[in-house]
Amino acid sequence: MFKKILIANRGEIALRVIRACRDMGIKTVAVYSTADKDSLHVQYADEAYCIGPPASTESYLRPPNIITVAELTDADAIHPGAGFLSEDAQFAEICEAHEITFIGPTAENLRTMGDKAEARETMSKAGLKLVPGSGSMRRRLRRNVRKGLVENAEEAVEIADKIGYPVGIKAVAGGGGRGIRIAHDGTSLMDFFHTVRAEAQSAFGSTEVYVEKWIENARHIEVQILADNHGNAIHLGERECSIQRKHQKLVEEAPACSLSSKTRHDICKAAAKAAKSIGYNNVGTIEFVVDADEEFYFLEMNTRIQVEHTITEMITGTDLLKEQIRMAWGEEIGYSQSDVEITGHAIECRINAEDPDNDLTPSPGKVEAYLPPGGIGVRVDGYLYPGYAVPPFYDSLVAKLIAHGRDREEAIARMRRALDEFTIEGIKTVIPLHRKIMDDERFLNAQVFTNFLESGFGL
Repeated sequence: MFKKILIANRGEIALRVIRACRDMGIKTVAVYSTADKDSLHVQYADEAYCIGPPASTESYLRPPNIITVAELTDADAIHPGAGFLSEDAQFAEICEAHEITFIGPTAENLRTMGDKAEARETMSKAGLKLVPGSGSMRRRLRRNVRKGLVENAEEAVEIADKIGYPVGIKAVAGGGGRGIRIAHDGTSLMDFFHTVRAEAQSAFGSTEVYVEKWIENARHIEVQILADNHGNAIHLGERECSIQRKHQKLVEEAPACSLSSKTRHDICKAAAKAAKSIGYNNVGTIEFVVDADEEFYFLEMNTRIQVEHTITEMITGTDLLKEQIRMAWGEEIGYSQSDVEITGHAIECRINAEDPDNDLTPSPGKVEAYLPPGGIGVRVDGYLYPGYAVPPFYDSLVAKLIAHGRDREEAIARMRRALDEFTIEGIKTVIPLHRKIMDDERFLNAQVFTNFLESGFGL
């Protein structure tokens, strides 16, 4: 097994990796920007090294800095966490060139699934249904059309006229809810087309976009995949991720609260089969959009550990970080699909440093008081402590609150209790918003859709 792992990330996910490594007897190396010198992951790791100034482009997104530390400390593997370089195929190749194991899928997997147009085409060949759009139309006039790419606004309007409005304009290299706009008519489509291309160029270095039908009152369902490099692939159930704000998830639960038994079986089986057919390796998540008739369509594949991996761990008893490390070492999964047991129900509330009374604007600053909740069925993955200053340079996620119960009702009850107990002072957080969601009649009746917050909370 690996002797030492460098964690190329920060915040709660860096702590999560460190804890998994400790459970496995593996030494850890933390890297940090000057803004994170007081962060818990720096204190918890066996070694820690500064890799640059606050800007992520000069620190967490700088492969030479990270590789230098890995070689200096004789780390034999790098865990990229979630975000930053976790889905960067070039970084995976750089690790390989330096004989350092990248804990994640192969560079080929990363490259294929990172290009959304290529991913859609690959998954279509693997048997997954695509949402009607530029990627599923049968025109074969040129290579870009075959891949589903749209080159100009006029072509986008032509496609939208055929599939019907509303449509989504999406950046091929997008992710994390970025690079998406919804158009309800030709005029807005023309405007948004140029906006998305400009944003995509700025954020991802690519202007490539595609267009697809936007399914209203949709549900966002994802399936957790575990695959080894011996050809084995299984699923660990599905997650409901429909409560989102600006296409970014806020509340997740597992199992999905809104699926029939048949659809649950079919969507999980299809995802595992697709992962195996493309030769996927390590942990991954295949995401779907589900319509009112429970038809499910491939959305994208996340080739990394997900923020919401926690709820799958709670209902399966599987440590997904340890599984990632084992798979990267070359071990087989060691158990079959029939061995996976789903027990109870779990809910995760993302605790962001944002002001719910001011359009969820970021709220960095010094934490004056911090008291996490406890009790049976409650878990907190976070990195705050009294006196810590939340920096303004990174994602606003500061903690993940997870509640597990024998059924959905008990999980909700425990989440309410935990939210009431959770004390964070000095910064604004979304805890009050989560408390309202837990009391919302639609949520209680499992009527959750991707427009849940817009239609009920005006967000």
